[in-house]
This record gives sequence, C-alpha cells and structure tokens, in this order.
Amino acid sequence: MSAADRPIPVTILTGFLGSGKTTLLNRLLKRPSLAGAAVIINEFGAIGLDHLLIEASEEQFTLLDNGCVCCTVRGDLVATLKALDRRSRDGGLPGLTHVLIETTGLADPAPILHTLMAEPDLAGRYVVAGIVTTVDAVNGPATLDRHAEAAKQVAVADRLLVTKADLVADEALSALRHRLAALAPAARQSLARNGETDFDLMDITHSAMASDAREVAAWLDISAYECGPDCAHDHPGHHHGPGEHHVHAHHGIQSYSFVIDEPVEWSAFARWLDYVAVLKGEDLLRLKGLVHVTDQPGRPLVLHGVQHVFHPPVRLDAWPSADRRTRLVFIVRDIDRETIARTLVKFASIDPASIGAPSRAAA
Repeated sequence: MSAADRPIPVTILTGFLGSGKTTLLNRLLKRPSLAGAAVIINEFGAIGLDHLLIEASEEQFTLLDNGCVCCTVRGDLVATLKALDRRSRDGGLPGLTHVLIETTGLADPAPILHTLMAEPDLAGRYVVAGIVTTVDAVNGPATLDRHAEAAKQVAVADRLLVTKADLVADEALSALRHRLAALAPAARQSLARNGETDFDLMDITHSAMASDAREVAAWLDISAYECGPDCAHDHPGHHHGPGEHHVHAHHGIQSYSFVIDEPVEWSAFARWLDYVAVLKGEDLLRLKGLVHVTDQPGRPLVLHGVQHVFHPPVRLDAWPSADRRTRLVFIVRDIDRETIARTLVKFASIDPASIGAPSRAAA
C-alpha cells in the first residue's frame, strides 16, 4: 500500500466544558509527530471562540460551528473529511498524516465514530485512532454526578487525561482516578500538572494502526481490566479479583469482561452480534473482542463495535499470545451482565459452562 492510499488516523478529543481540551490540543500540535495533522473544531453557539486560541495554520484548521458535531453538523463533518482527502491527494494539503477532531463539551462521541465507521466514502480513507477524553481534576467528580454526557465521554475513551492534577490533594486525585477506572477500565490514564503532561497521542495511534499481533494483544490486554497495584492505570489499590466485574455504575454505565473457553462458530456468533446491535445498540457504548473461531482456529478475529455499528472483523495472521480464548470487553448503559451471557448462549450457541470472567493468572 502506497503512502497516498494508507488510511489516515483520526483522533477524537472530547471532554466536558472547561476540562482542558483546547489547552491539550495546542500542546499536541507543537509536537513534531503531528506536523502533518489537520484540526477540526466543533463549537456550539452563534459565535465560536475556542478556535481563535488554537495555534495552527489556516491550511490545517477547519471550524464547524452553529451545531454539535454529534448531531446537527454530521453532514458538515463528512463533507470536511472528504475535502481534506481531496486536497491531500491533489497536493493542496501536502503531508496529511492525522486528523484531530475536538468536540464541544456537550458532545456524545459515539455518533462521530458511527460516521467514521459507516460512511462508505470515509471508511476506506480514514481509520479511528481512538478517543481521548479530558477530565478536570477539580470539577470532575461533581460533573460526573450531574451530567450523563460527561460519564459517557469517559466510558467510551481509549485514553483519559486528568487535567489540573496539581490543584487537588493526593487523596482527592486518587479517588477520582479510582472512579474513572471503574467507569472506563480499558482506558489508560495520564495526568496533567501545571499544564504539562507526558501524554503521547501517537501511543494510541500506533496501537490502532498496527497490524502486528502484539499491538492487538496490548489493546485487548485482559489484565488491564482487573486493575491491580502494577496495572496500566497507575493508581494503587484498585483491584478486582477473579470473576468480578465493574459494578460502579455512573448514570447506568458499567463495564463487563468475558472469556469463552471453547472456539465459536462464526456464523452463529455474527448472528448474535446482529441481535445485540438491533435490540441493545443504543446502550452498547463500545465492544472490543478477540474471537477464537472454529474455521481458522490459528487466526483470531478482532472485533470493534460502537452502538449499532461494527467494524468488519479483522483476521490476524496469528494469535498474539499463548492464550487462545475468546475475550470480549463491553462498555454498556443499563444492560446487566446476565443479559449478555444469556444472549450469548441462545443466539451464538455458546456452552454456558465455557463463559466466564477473566482471571489475572489467565491474562
């Protein structure tokens, strides 16, 4: 595949009002690794201001205003991404290597993912690199209590950046990070103190773009969901023992992890995915999976779904580790674990005895 035909990674930067998205974006754009990035900023209201604070060239920058990118201006987003692609191919925007979309503080990121995954003219040209969510260490706990949008922004994140960490006591910061880990166990956390952070956007980009099986293994590392003293979240004391799942619901949002010991028959499993998407899609915030299928047991399938939309499964050349069990991670709203397990048995023809929760020893 030539460089011109290689999919362009898209990172969605979200977070509630005042959580530091624009500050983070400014810092990221100064890094050499993002020299070829284009920026799309969505501002809600008659007069946009945030874009005036972004230190980017006019060629790099597009403003979507007078509406929220997750609803009324989705058509504008599609048109903008198509235009960026055309300009890049025609040489009018040389070296386009990345697209950053900063949402409004009230945006739901899921419809943006739908657009990138389901729009035929975009799916082949752009690839979702991940969702980065900023959380204000000072106001974050109260925001999560009061606003369902903030909880959902956290729940669907691939990476969480806790901003203003220098402005709160260690105990308060630790409590917030525990809460975030319960809400988004798959998301790694970083801190920003005095406006500085070691967060590297390219970390998640490389994982999303990699075809190497080891990168997929890291992306779906079950041990990350059972956060112990040395886990990727880096906040001591947060641990879930074998067989447990995250039950700390915020606005009905919970996460569950499953392992399936026996290989699955793909047509039945695909039928189950269709069932879940149709009947529970609105509340299936994200699903990630590594699936052991019977037809090619040496080549697992990688799944990635957002509500009603699923990426076409990607078949790996080999297993990324010695563990060849199917592993599924769900971020859901108002869906209980038993419902998921019951539908797996009924529609995917899975033996209930083979369905379990991950254990640290098996990861």
